Amino acid sequence: MKMQQEKIINSIGYNFNDIYLLQLALTHRSMGSSNNERLEFLGDSALNFIIGHAIYTLLPLSKEGELSRYRADLVKGKTLTEIAYELQIAEYLILGEGEKKSGGRDRPSILANSVEAIIGAIYLDGGINPCSACVLKWFDSRLKNLTMNGRKDPKTELQELMQARSEALPTYTIITISGEPHQQNFTIECCVKGLVSPTKGQGETRRDAEKKAAEKALLELLNEKK
Repeated sequence: MKMQQEKIINSIGYNFNDIYLLQLALTHRSMGSSNNERLEFLGDSALNFIIGHAIYTLLPLSKEGELSRYRADLVKGKTLTEIAYELQIAEYLILGEGEKKSGGRDRPSILANSVEAIIGAIYLDGGINPCSACVLKWFDSRLKNLTMNGRKDPKTELQELMQARSEALPTYTIITISGEPHQQNFTIECCVKGLVSPTKGQGETRRDAEKKAAEKALLELLNEKK
């Protein structure tokens, strides 16, 4: 049992002061009245706040409706189930015999709810700071992808960001053009205030290369604000 606890603690990335909270977070309602449903409720609230704050910081130009959609996509059951598999939570779930036999360890709703319960347990055990640190670590790659997906053209967004900061607009310079005339490859450099060094992008057209350079610039500038 102790070895199992050490494994799940290492996987989660948080060392509990009160190990009972972790055990409770992993206990499904099929085990009786002492289960993780209340922790799930608390974890859901903490998760929405932490992810909401993260995307508010990452996306300074997004309006309330956009932020709500991005948050909903990040905290939905499918995403939480994926994180449960990444953290290898399934093997540590405490289930009743009937739930075990019916495949409860692989049931998406149980896995997603357990992630929320663990978040609630971390919050109760250590407070909002370690809770936030764990959640942001689990969601790190998804938050980074969010800054690049489902949004405006990156050149447009980079221009709007610089206008919002009252800074000079980005400039794009062709560094190299290689390949045959019918199959060229462009390398573009994007210069904008706030970057340590210009970002570069490559593409089969000048515009594609500029967009990729702008994406990299946006990611660096927005991550500065975290």
